[in-house]
Amino acid sequence: MCTSVTDVNASFIRRNMQTKFFLSISLLAMLLVGGSCGQVEDPMVVSIESGKVKGIEQEGTMAFLGIPYAKVERFMPPLPVDKWDTVRVCDHWGPQAMQQTGGRQLSEEEMSEKNSCVINVWTTDCKAKKPVMLWLHGGGFDSGTSAWNPGWGLAKNDVVSVSINHRLNILGFLDLSACSDKYKYSGNVGMLDVVAALHWIKKNISQFGGDPDNITVFGESGGGGKVGTLMCMPDAEGLFHKAIIMSGTILNVNTREMTQALGKAVLEELGISIDEIDKIKDVPYQELYDAGQRAMAASIGTRRPGTPMMWGFGPTPDGETLLQQPFQPGFAEISSNIPLVIGTTFNELQRLVYKQPMTLDEARQQLQRTFGEETDAYIKAFAETYPDFTPQDLLSIDWLFRPKTLITTDYVGGKRLAPTYAYMFTWRSPVSLGSVHGNELNFCFNTLSLSQRELPEVTDADQHLADVMSRSWAQFAHNANPNVEGLPQWNPYTAENGELLFFNHECYVKSNHDRSLQEIINRHCFKQLDEFYKKQGVNQ
Repeated sequence: MCTSVTDVNASFIRRNMQTKFFLSISLLAMLLVGGSCGQVEDPMVVSIESGKVKGIEQEGTMAFLGIPYAKVERFMPPLPVDKWDTVRVCDHWGPQAMQQTGGRQLSEEEMSEKNSCVINVWTTDCKAKKPVMLWLHGGGFDSGTSAWNPGWGLAKNDVVSVSINHRLNILGFLDLSACSDKYKYSGNVGMLDVVAALHWIKKNISQFGGDPDNITVFGESGGGGKVGTLMCMPDAEGLFHKAIIMSGTILNVNTREMTQALGKAVLEELGISIDEIDKIKDVPYQELYDAGQRAMAASIGTRRPGTPMMWGFGPTPDGETLLQQPFQPGFAEISSNIPLVIGTTFNELQRLVYKQPMTLDEARQQLQRTFGEETDAYIKAFAETYPDFTPQDLLSIDWLFRPKTLITTDYVGGKRLAPTYAYMFTWRSPVSLGSVHGNELNFCFNTLSLSQRELPEVTDADQHLADVMSRSWAQFAHNANPNVEGLPQWNPYTAENGELLFFNHECYVKSNHDRSLQEIINRHCFKQLDEFYKKQGVNQ
């Protein structure tokens, strides 16, 4: 799923060249029917608070890409953008936030520190008053870009689709609060960027046909973790009205003690004293990032694969900006009135063994490394949960996200003012043979044409699932109820009913289907996290 912004831009340019003639025709048609945006002559020009922006036609929608929504100074909370006098052409993805790119050097146009806070909008009618869906991209709190998931397909479900870039990794989450009061918010500025985007939407989205009083935030992986974090932020209260958390529940953030220790360690690595702390604003990004990695190893340690925690640079619960750890007891009490959809995929990030011939005894031998004396109990619980299981399923099922998601849904389901709906995505790719982390994205966005790696040929059943899932997400944005034609009755979750909707070619509902299984998984797969906290003397 990690398509580069360059690849996306190249594809986008090709599409634009192919549709140049049709764009002219569509603009003329919209002028004839009076479908202009922002009450100006050009139907692709919208007047917003900071000036005028001009969009383009994209896959049957009006797209406005790379609009600045905030300006930033390093480690400081975001500020409103400066106004402009000319019409700003918004026809390409804005720069992604500074991050590591696997060794490939990105240009200044593709990646920026100062200009990373950009927003994208897709709409089909600027005169309407449609629900708004704000997408928060994945990549943990470390990397990623909104260019991975264009919103044109979702916008065709009678919503205004929006996505953003925001500060990440050390630029977004270096906690210097213990060193200077000037930097008291530095550990959370990446999330404050998201809050600034919500303020921008509140002020401007009506110009694109969106309802500022009906905003849904949704995200997957790190994006799901960001949604959960927003639900614990007082500054975000009242700025969104519904939430969808997709595969995001393992992203617990570090404690404040840990983030403050890491901030001090970074200064030490850079040889900057507290009295000269402002020098850190001028350190080149790569030097700053490298110092951060060394400091992390020296202070809190590096994240090992499979650890259910966001190690390193991420938000810090400071009791003011972020009240508490997301997905822990007391989770999102200030957001009790926010309807929630939450779920996972069947395999998530687990290493798949579906292409390996395997007997049950061979699987049992491998399982003993994790479950020890409870291996047979695990197999028995698995067989009761999934009667048609294969030996490969035993090793390939998700051991990270589902256990913590079940704990979270048990806590919030039926105890909040608003309903909670739980799901599992079980569609399997014909390539990997699994339902892995991120497989659901092109279904909920209804962009299966972008899924060639996992879905080289789209079947009618695949397209039907994408239609149903994207309509369900959009319907939830409309009225806080995800039920649509093509789904069985999907009721709000409670700890008692344990109701879970399964998204597949044939969608179905089960109740409390895997509780015993997940209790076993939770006991054995989260020892590393518990041991770490014990070593650090941290009470969770």
